[in-house]
Amino acid sequence: MVRLQKFLAEAVVASRRASEQIIKTGRVTVNGAVASELGVKVNPAQDRVAVDGRLVKAKRKLYLALHKPPGYVCTRGDAQTRDKIGDLLPKEWTELFSVGRLDCQSEGLIFLTNDGDFCLKLTHPRYRIVRKYMAHVEGRVTPEMLRAMTSGVWSEGEKLQAQRARLISANNTSSVVELELTEGKNREVRRLLASQNVPVLRLQRVQIGPIKLGELPPGRWRTLTEPEIKSLLGKL
Repeated sequence: MVRLQKFLAEAVVASRRASEQIIKTGRVTVNGAVASELGVKVNPAQDRVAVDGRLVKAKRKLYLALHKPPGYVCTRGDAQTRDKIGDLLPKEWTELFSVGRLDCQSEGLIFLTNDGDFCLKLTHPRYRIVRKYMAHVEGRVTPEMLRAMTSGVWSEGEKLQAQRARLISANNTSSVVELELTEGKNREVRRLLASQNVPVLRLQRVQIGPIKLGELPPGRWRTLTEPEIKSLLGKL
């Protein structure tokens, strides 16, 4: 059972706030009876909901995992003529939005959905969803640098901190570092690495929560399975 205004919002009738006004004006019926109070709950699988006499059908919720290539932006409304991750999806899925962001030159795993609650729970800092990144950088990364990033550094007036930082390989010209973060601040990984004066050559997100990028090719997507969706939300 869900609140009527939430059902209308998810069916893309209007925003949740606008749906509340539609309900208050008596334009909504549930199984033929006018529902003018906001506390009404409906069963999307059984109840017949109509607005101005027109039946409203629940919109199927979609959950996708996409391997974002470098050079793509994570917004559909980009003012510049840049490639967008929406261009990699079927044209009829225009209502999908990204769960969080990856900057234009970063690559790797990103989720897309039309479920606002799913998006909120995976992006809100209080839920501390772990995101794992693999960073290829110039120069040799030292243990001292790793400790600085896990202890926390200040950048642009806010504290950035990796939960874990592990050196995968290093030589005098380049290093590979695995970083785990939970807050999702803007360009956080790049800013952490910049604080240690190591320019980023390649940045790839390889895991969100328990879901790994795996062998998904760049530019391709797949639907998340029910067990995967539950594993993401299970601890929230």
